[in-house]
Amino acid sequence: MTPSPSLLEATVRSGSPFALIARDTDTVELLTGDVVDVQLLADIPLMDASGTPREVLALVPFRQVVERGFDCHDDQAPLRCLVVGAHHVLPRDEVIAALPTAPVSLEGAGFDIPDEEYADIVRTVIADEIGRGEGANFVIRRDFEASIDVDPLTAGLTWFRALLEHERGAYWTFLVSTPGHLAVGASPEAHVSAHDGVVTMNPISGTFRHPAGGATAETLTEFLSSTKETEELFMVVDEELKMMSAVCSDGGRITGPHLKEMSRLTHTEYMLRGQSTMDPRDILRETMFAPTVTGSPMQNACTVITRHEKAPRGYYSGVAALFTPTAAGTHDLDAPILIRTAYLVDGRLRVPVGATLVRHSDPDGEVGETHGKAAGVLGAIGAIARDEVAERAALDEDAPAAAPRVLADDPDIAALLAARNDRLAPFWLNPQGGESQGSFAGRTALVVDAEDRFTTMLAHQLRHLGFAVEVTPWSAVTDAAVAEADIVVAGPGPGDPRDEASPRIARMRQVVTGRLTAGKPLLAVCLSHQILADALGIGLAPLASPHQGLQKQVDVFGSEASIGFYNTFTARVAPGTAALGETEIAADAACGDVYALRGPGYASIQGHLESILSRDGLDTLDRLVTHALA
Repeated sequence: MTPSPSLLEATVRSGSPFALIARDTDTVELLTGDVVDVQLLADIPLMDASGTPREVLALVPFRQVVERGFDCHDDQAPLRCLVVGAHHVLPRDEVIAALPTAPVSLEGAGFDIPDEEYADIVRTVIADEIGRGEGANFVIRRDFEASIDVDPLTAGLTWFRALLEHERGAYWTFLVSTPGHLAVGASPEAHVSAHDGVVTMNPISGTFRHPAGGATAETLTEFLSSTKETEELFMVVDEELKMMSAVCSDGGRITGPHLKEMSRLTHTEYMLRGQSTMDPRDILRETMFAPTVTGSPMQNACTVITRHEKAPRGYYSGVAALFTPTAAGTHDLDAPILIRTAYLVDGRLRVPVGATLVRHSDPDGEVGETHGKAAGVLGAIGAIARDEVAERAALDEDAPAAAPRVLADDPDIAALLAARNDRLAPFWLNPQGGESQGSFAGRTALVVDAEDRFTTMLAHQLRHLGFAVEVTPWSAVTDAAVAEADIVVAGPGPGDPRDEASPRIARMRQVVTGRLTAGKPLLAVCLSHQILADALGIGLAPLASPHQGLQKQVDVFGSEASIGFYNTFTARVAPGTAALGETEIAADAACGDVYALRGPGYASIQGHLESILSRDGLDTLDRLVTHALA
């Protein structure tokens, strides 16, 4: 028997903690229980004192990245757990009827950072961070703030009703009320879920703001044809595949792209799926947090965010993680990203929004994107006027309800979306049929991580070729381990390869030159390729324009290869130079930028063979490893 909506009213009157979650079009889940704040993800109380699994809804703040050793403005926001005592399913229409409708007015509304100042921050990040090789993209946020003059719970319930009535396409529509803190929102993006051993991630990127009157196939076509929007999506897919490769035995497969159509915004998205036996709390830790709201590479993105954001993030870009017991005594995980969310604390409204900054970014355009995202939230909750056409239709009770047009069904739009996969590596699109036992079976590979988890994808490809692979951070790798492996893969990372003050660059130089001097097999990738080139006497220089997320067709020792590049610096020789001593050089015929090197016992590549942009990545990796081991 379905519980009565009076249960919701009684819960609200009690003042007890509770959560409302809408995950389908017909029902709303009501969760009640006790609140427990914990320090670490491992402390989330999934078992009671007797060892019986229990359901927990956890609000995971951005500061939790300290568990991975990453930087942040640490505001000590609690990892807040609602230990669920009761879980009810209510009819959606009856919940809507029970919720308040009186408008909630905003006072003193505006962004905490003025438009001009935010545009200056965008310019600085593009020039000094992306332009200096610190990463491919970064998300810098600002907050829309206002005061309200009603009880926060009344405001939150009013806005939750508005979201149920007017927003579409959300993954979760939710309200979480705990002591001193209320969050209400409609998140479009499932960060990570785990169900029956299948892990799913849902990278969403690219934001199309609907024009007045709504989106059309014509206006959407222009958005889907944008190089910036396409590359932005590819870069976040690469970053989330790094996470998938860390938690899934099969590295993760890509499906899509799809459109995420919401009331005021449309996004493009992919789905990534893989198999994992990890504890869901460990899965959550290894995937903190989505590159769509942080940047890539993830570790350096956190450092850049700390440099350029003026205040802590709180729960923005964290997750709401619902851990649900299974019949097997384990837990499933469902964790949307905490975006498109309004927070109410002490009568103050805060709506954090961010723009993804890439090499093509226009500062004024990114300012506009933050306005669009804030307006999307505020319009959806009814805090500002909604689209006039939609509002008139909503007020006309006699008008027949028209289902919104699904633009993804348009043949031209579907063809534009499908064409994106023509650029991507089949390795990540197609099933692999289990682990390969190729010609390298029985060999060991040590992958040295220089703070770019592209190494997890590299490791997965190497395992596919038959290697037994270990990935070790640069700060933990020992000389003995470097000496013992059949092949050492010196990995990519952010920064200037000429930086003599960087302990990370210095250690990667030791790894590369140590294997080179010993004459033991070595493959060097991206940053490490540049370090190898420098050790061989080849000059290094910054590129005129960063190659972050750029796909190029290059000649790699007589074979044309489509390779993805994420570099700001390059090794460079005089055009036409094909060798330096025993080292063969594959370089751009016009400018001399070095794409690959090989010599006795070593090989290197400037591009990322593991990237989804490297259509010929696996074959090229096989060739270079074969040469190094010959």
